[in-house]
Amino acid sequence: MTQPFHSAAETSVTDEVVVHVIVADEPPVSLPAELRYDRADPYAVCLSIGMTSTGTVDWVFARSLLSQGLSRPAGVGDILVTPWHGGPRHAVRIVVRSPAGAAVLYIAASAVSAFLERARSVVPPGAEGLFLDLDRVIAELLSDGG
Repeated sequence: MTQPFHSAAETSVTDEVVVHVIVADEPPVSLPAELRYDRADPYAVCLSIGMTSTGTVDWVFARSLLSQGLSRPAGVGDILVTPWHGGPRHAVRIVVRSPAGAAVLYIAASAVSAFLERARSVVPPGAEGLFLDLDRVIAELLSDGG
């Protein structure tokens, strides 16, 4: 089930979703997660898995990757997104890789579609450059953490 929360100024979108996680040599598990989009980082979405009280794992990747992955395989490297049609439910299959290992994540395609539609209402695809704060980006790149 998806629960949307829009900011008053419509500059961000956060949807609560359920992620079904499969990791090698472990039984599958369902976890609470959030899909987030913010106009301040107009090209990116964040998938935050887990609960705030116990800690989360955040994956930040291109909004276009998530959108493309609804209808066809997309991505190279650490994050791959593909449509998945297993049984009566359609899902988006997201493979995430890090030096610590890999996991396969499944999120209901309807939840991803609804999230992306709300994100489009904040910043339409193709208009991201109008909302990019280049001064902030340069400052982050030049800082110790960049």
